[in-house]
Amino acid sequence: MTIAFTFPGQGSQSVGMGRELADAYPAAAAVFEEVDEALGEKLSAIAWDGPIETLTLTANAQPALMAVSLAAMRALEAEGISLADTAALVAGHSLGEYSALAAAGAVSVADAARLLRQRGLAMQDAVPVGEGAMAALLGLDREAAEAVVADAAEGDVLAVANDNAPGQVVVSGHKAAVERAIEIAKERGAKRPMLLPVSAPFHCPLMAPAADVMADALKSVSLRAPVVPVVANVLAAPISEPDEIRARLVEQVTGSVRWRESVEWMAANGVDCVAEIGSGKVLTGLAKRIDRSLEGIAVNTPDDVRTFAERVRSQSEKGA
Repeated sequence: MTIAFTFPGQGSQSVGMGRELADAYPAAAAVFEEVDEALGEKLSAIAWDGPIETLTLTANAQPALMAVSLAAMRALEAEGISLADTAALVAGHSLGEYSALAAAGAVSVADAARLLRQRGLAMQDAVPVGEGAMAALLGLDREAAEAVVADAAEGDVLAVANDNAPGQVVVSGHKAAVERAIEIAKERGAKRPMLLPVSAPFHCPLMAPAADVMADALKSVSLRAPVVPVVANVLAAPISEPDEIRARLVEQVTGSVRWRESVEWMAANGVDCVAEIGSGKVLTGLAKRIDRSLEGIAVNTPDDVRTFAERVRSQSEKGA
């Protein structure tokens, strides 16, 4: 069994996430304490007690989701499962790329928390509320979505923001262009093209001011080579060199999240099991849609941790 660890992005947050891990594993609780200290506030209280409206704010959701993912990793380590010995690759969806990098030792948890807080604030501030939008064009593949973008832009900014899975493409840009894209997509057979309940048009050129903020922020952060390669969102290919990691994280703010291609690359290069480390099961579901031969495992509760750890130990003993 060749395993890739994947880390969820925004939209996977829920009130109470990570609390069971913190209660069951002191090492997991320590992650939340470290993130709270790095941010100078009790983000853990927002994650565990809500309200959901506060947790869903981009500047809160991003570091909170990273904290849950790293808490799950520390719980696995407490069960004797190390990332370096278990995973062939890591990848994360949008903000999850920071979780992947922290889990693989490329950046500290505290620095990842501060970077994600800055990233969330910068992305929120890049475009005035109401000027941008995002829409899911369900039922269209990337090529069809790009044709819709070309016809709907009409001089406005419009781009493919996420290629999540076959038939699940998200576009982002000026609100009027996104609304035109929805109408054109309907005419071209999209199942349910719809506006998404997001606060800004992520992963499109309108995010350029946020990319500038992140370029400055990343200059002052120490990055190391990860213990296993990270499949970068914007490349759908693995990287390990710190300067390239830094550059791709900046590019990711305005660039498309090429998740379908990332998972396809992993499957084509020997991965047969994708373990989603953190809140929710979104990436587990996407993996199965992208390649039915892949096994998807969600690891986000103490029971999940113990079950997955036992599975890895069993496989290791067979291999020995």
